[in-house]
Amino acid sequence: MSLRVIAGSARGRKLKSVSGDTTRPVTDRVKEALFNILAGDVIDSNWWDLFAGTGAIGIEALSRGASSVKFSDLNRAPIETIQENVEHCKFSLQAEIRRGDAFTMLSGRPDRQFEYIYIAPPQYKKMWSEALKLVDDNMGWLAEDGTVIVQIDPKEFEEVELVNLVEGEQRKYGSTLLVFYDRKD
Repeated sequence: MSLRVIAGSARGRKLKSVSGDTTRPVTDRVKEALFNILAGDVIDSNWWDLFAGTGAIGIEALSRGASSVKFSDLNRAPIETIQENVEHCKFSLQAEIRRGDAFTMLSGRPDRQFEYIYIAPPQYKKMWSEALKLVDDNMGWLAEDGTVIVQIDPKEFEEVELVNLVEGEQRKYGSTLLVFYDRKD
């Protein structure tokens, strides 16, 4: 699958993929649908692309006017790929790239807030629900009007007991499910 930026200032730029099967690139269809749902809310927003892989989601957000993206991944290959992709799309100044364990980072003291936290971890390991619970426990990461977006295989979905977040909506695209969580009122 060839990866590319589909809209905005870096539209049409090709993105490098990570070799091997440690990452699962998002399809253009899902990316297009996600950003159509968010529409103008992306402009001037701050993102945390938590299991960033190639960085495609965060780069798409920057291309569409997001202020900044924190990209994090556990492995060296994705981190190097993200750095190359960010530089290629000329977003180095708006990108913070961190190698480390997502769960450790989420458990840490929040040093800033994000309008969007995007969780698309390796599949079938319940990592998405663990990350979601950590955000729920540590709401300092999420801006007042922030949203947590989970990207998983529909078969992985299960109800998660949350204190501060509530499931907003689900959108299914083939073998990809996007689930949106917002702060409880």
